[in-house]
Amino acid sequence: MIRTGAYGERVGAFLRLGEVPPTLMTRSLRNAEIAVTETRNDDPMVGLSGSFAAEDAYLVSLKLRDYPECEIWEQGRHLTKADVHAGTTYLYDLKADPRYLIDKPFHSLHFYVPRPALDGLADQSGARRIDALDCSPVGHDDAVVRHIGACLREGLRRPDEANQLFIDHMMLALTAHVAETYGGFQHKVETSRGALAPWQLARACDKLEADLGGKVPLQAIATELGLSVSHFSRAFRAATGLPPYRWLLHHRVRTAKRLLSKRGPSLSEVAISVGFANQSHFTRVFSAIAGVSPGAWRRDALGTVSGEG
Repeated sequence: MIRTGAYGERVGAFLRLGEVPPTLMTRSLRNAEIAVTETRNDDPMVGLSGSFAAEDAYLVSLKLRDYPECEIWEQGRHLTKADVHAGTTYLYDLKADPRYLIDKPFHSLHFYVPRPALDGLADQSGARRIDALDCSPVGHDDAVVRHIGACLREGLRRPDEANQLFIDHMMLALTAHVAETYGGFQHKVETSRGALAPWQLARACDKLEADLGGKVPLQAIATELGLSVSHFSRAFRAATGLPPYRWLLHHRVRTAKRLLSKRGPSLSEVAISVGFANQSHFTRVFSAIAGVSPGAWRRDALGTVSGEG
């Protein structure tokens, strides 16, 4: 059986990295694997890249470093030679056997988007499936891909801090953006099912609160409510003002404040108990949301309670 899925170990082999590059993956659309892999080599051996098994899937590549005079092949034929600039996005059709000459340092993010994910997005929206993505060999100045890439690079650097809700949200956004921008996909407007029923919102919040670590996937919550993951994500944000992963972060901070208002547990104990990977992660998120560090918030809270300045 030929293994498919151009991410992780297979991207590492394609680029002859000699190691498995960092990867994040989700299965939020039709259980299809959507993934992002960060690849970097500052001193590569010169030669043609490897080859992926042909499949109905795409690589969306965000370049993080200039790559002058990049030579690209498709289906065994030399396609083009052009300067690739950091910050640009390229799309590759994996049915066409894309390859390129590795002869200088490189650094990129590669988003793996298979056909079942694109079809699942369309089916969940009740929209027409797209025929294909535009994979013309030109770089795109795509601010959305850059933004999503910057967010996911934080998760790739600190995978223990990247909860599954966050990964699911970012990958769903990436897939929808790519389908719309390069495939002509159009969301079908949902009017009758535009909002969550009160019981759905309550159950969704209960599910999120029960797993402060954010390990429960979006798909599991949406399925329990009888909704598609894309509709649930939009409706939850409409109801709360926040996507599920951001709502959970705020709930973690609210829970942490209750614990910090009491003497006893250390900051590291509070951090772990409310689902953060470590005290450093807790401090960054708490400070961003509350405007002060957990330690400063606790001193102020306990001083107020005890009458101390």
